[in-house]
Amino acid sequence: MELRICHLYPDVLNLYGDGGDIICMQQRLRWRGIDSNVTRVLIGDPLRLSDFDLLFIGGGQDFEQEVLLPDLQRGKDREIRAAIEDGLTALTICGGYQMLGQYYVTYDGVRCDFIGALDLYTVGSKTRMIGNTIFRCSDECGGSTVVGFENHSGKTWLGPSIKPLAHIEVGFGNNGEDHTEGAHYKNVFGSYSHGPMLPKNPEFCDFLLETALRQRYGTVSLSPLDDTAERTAHDHMVQRLTKR
Repeated sequence: MELRICHLYPDVLNLYGDGGDIICMQQRLRWRGIDSNVTRVLIGDPLRLSDFDLLFIGGGQDFEQEVLLPDLQRGKDREIRAAIEDGLTALTICGGYQMLGQYYVTYDGVRCDFIGALDLYTVGSKTRMIGNTIFRCSDECGGSTVVGFENHSGKTWLGPSIKPLAHIEVGFGNNGEDHTEGAHYKNVFGSYSHGPMLPKNPEFCDFLLETALRQRYGTVSLSPLDDTAERTAHDHMVQRLTKR
């Protein structure tokens, strides 16, 4: 058994250690005797997502997004849209999450059209949403409680065809107003959670890995691991953020 991972734009979209999510996924697979193969796809590289089981896109600022758009519009946008509709599993973080949407309007009113893979849009705000977060994923997204870190000024709003990844309990989430965090569409999971997200949240990491493996192999059940260290880090953050 093998998981084939596409890491899109790792040299540009890697805020707050987002690349650590790739390391975490590979290690949790390795502990179970499952092989993984990570392909780094850079600006100018061809992209054929039918060769992969999981797509990962990390976070970046407005400047990085603007730099990447011409490359996306040379055909990667069509490839990503088609792969998502075909059921490809994807984890996208912050700027990578925003880029899958319809557009971004900056605080100054400048509109930047994105790739339109997901029915959502983002509007820049004057207030920066920054800090540690806790959110509870929907049952469809595994139902686990996730701790993370967010830093964004864009407010993301979901369209009718998109469900939130989670309900925000501490922090701002998508927009600081409707108590949603991230997005879920088919097998795509978008989130504002940096940190990186996965090491302190083993339940969600395994949910993501199982989703990707099942798409390729059918019924898959990952064997349990000793997550004492991971759960200690997770629970410490929950206690710290909810302490009154």
